[in-house]
Amino acid sequence: MIALGTGASSQLGDLMTKSELIADLAAANPHLLARDAERIVQTVFDQIVAALANGDRVELRGFGAFTVKRRSARTGRNPRTGEAVDVEEKLVPFFKAGKELRERVNHGRPAAPSRPGVRRVPA
Repeated sequence: MIALGTGASSQLGDLMTKSELIADLAAANPHLLARDAERIVQTVFDQIVAALANGDRVELRGFGAFTVKRRSARTGRNPRTGEAVDVEEKLVPFFKAGKELRERVNHGRPAAPSRPGVRRVPA
């Protein structure tokens, strides 16, 4: 099992860079060399990007799902001049957090109902 440390970079509001993620992974798992930790992280990212480039969905149970959404062509506005500008259709990556991730981010509070109109009764 690979564990990540809980260094200062994981506090709310702080930014964790890819190199910090790799360093934390290597520090929390002394059996891994830093270059192996880097290879693991890069391989995971490469596989996610390749799947999205093929139009596939990537689901990591308990973490979330990466998908590609289509943004229709539209007429936008140049913020400086106010002039109308045609914006072409495009594909954009999208991430939806999983239930477990949402609960952990909210400090163990239950996630919001996943279906409209369903209310949680407080315990």
